[in-house]
Amino acid sequence: MNDTHSPTTAATAAAEAAERLIAEFRALPADSDRKREIITELDANAQALPFLVSVVADPGEYDLARVESATVLRVWPPADPALRREAGRALLTALRDPTEDLVRQYAAMSLAPYTADPVVATVLDTTARADEDPLVRDSARFSIKEAHRLQETGAGSSP
Repeated sequence: MNDTHSPTTAATAAAEAAERLIAEFRALPADSDRKREIITELDANAQALPFLVSVVADPGEYDLARVESATVLRVWPPADPALRREAGRALLTALRDPTEDLVRQYAAMSLAPYTADPVVATVLDTTARADEDPLVRDSARFSIKEAHRLQETGAGSSP
C-alpha cells in the first residue's frame, strides 16, 4: 500500500520532539526535577537550542534545569552565529546570578565555545582572576584552557 503522506524528516521529528518536551517543561511546577530530565532529553536537539538559551538566562527558572542547559550549550554550541552570540550572553547572565553558585559554576565552565565574542572573553578572564567564589574562578580557568584547546584543534568558536 502506498503512503500518500510525505515521510517525516529527521529535522521535523526533532522539531516535534522539542515542541512536545518544551510544552511539558513549561507546564511543570517551578521546582520539578522533571525539568532537569527534559533538558537532558533535549540534548543534541538543535531545534531546542533557543529554548535552552532562554532557560539558562532565566534567574527564576529551576537551578538544575539551568545547570543542565548550560552543559548542553557547552557540548552543543549553536552553529548559527546570532544564536551562538545569544547563548554566550545568556551564559554570562547566569554567571552574574548572585544567588545561584552552582549555576554560576556551570555557566563559567560552559563559556569556552563562546570566547570569539570579546565580551565573553573579557568577562571570562576577569572571572578567572577575580571572582569571589573559588569554584567559579576554577570553572572560568577551565573554560579558558578549553577555549585554547578548541582553537588549537580547529574546533574553536566562530565569530
